[in-house]
Amino acid sequence: MKLLTFLKDGHYALGIRTDRGVLDVESAVGQGRRRAPTRLHEAIEGGPQAVSALQAIAEQAEDGWLKEADLTLGPCVPHPGKIVCVGLNYRKHAEETNAPIPEYPILFSKFNNALAGHGEDIPLPAVSEKVDYEAELAIVMGKTAKNVGKEQALDYVFGYCNANDLSARDLQMRTPQWLLGKTCDKFLPLGPYLVTADEVGNPNGLGIRCIVNGEVRQNSNTSDMIFHCGELVSYISRHMTLEPGDVILTGTPEGVVLGYPPEKQVYLQEGDIVTVQIEKLGALTNRMVRER
Repeated sequence: MKLLTFLKDGHYALGIRTDRGVLDVESAVGQGRRRAPTRLHEAIEGGPQAVSALQAIAEQAEDGWLKEADLTLGPCVPHPGKIVCVGLNYRKHAEETNAPIPEYPILFSKFNNALAGHGEDIPLPAVSEKVDYEAELAIVMGKTAKNVGKEQALDYVFGYCNANDLSARDLQMRTPQWLLGKTCDKFLPLGPYLVTADEVGNPNGLGIRCIVNGEVRQNSNTSDMIFHCGELVSYISRHMTLEPGDVILTGTPEGVVLGYPPEKQVYLQEGDIVTVQIEKLGALTNRMVRER
């Protein structure tokens, strides 16, 4: 199932994306007196029962259908409790940046101010001249996880989505801590859909691409990860409790601007169109604009 959020009466409403269009769950529940979650986080916390209820509504609803092109989409996970990011998690990306292969996952964080939706303009910070794209697979937790083994870890996942871990490289490298360059406003577009784990299947074998102004810049597969998805969930859960709705960014493959020779590094400019495309998850597109 593909879930999304869209702006409705000042809040992010829950939608189900199908071949018929997007079902406004709130409207369908109200009209049919059916029981189902009407907010994204409620759907995540509700687990398989909530997904089954939403599936039934999508199959039965006659009214409440909308055209996706007419909607203003929000982040597909609008209120994550934690955003945990993994750095240097693709072998070829580590190699292109001349970084050693990590012995343990390199973790950092982003905050909710960085969230953005598909189609939303992304401001290039006035304090940076080196904003880079990073196509990433995002894991969205579905159950509370603490000290889980890597063999069972994916059972705790609700679903997956596209993410763009935008990075201001000059700010990121200013100090040994990467945070400043990672969590500028709207530096984490998520979406357009949150796809449930059953529909995605194995997350460790998905094609992943980043396209800038029609040019393919990154073209890889999640199988190139150093630490695969189950390992990441397990490792993080041994150090902090993961809760439903928490988001884990799993790292980016080779092809970022930072990996180019210095004389060929051209960072994102106003008007650039960046698309992150991962197999089974759709395409996440945003335009870069000047910060106001």
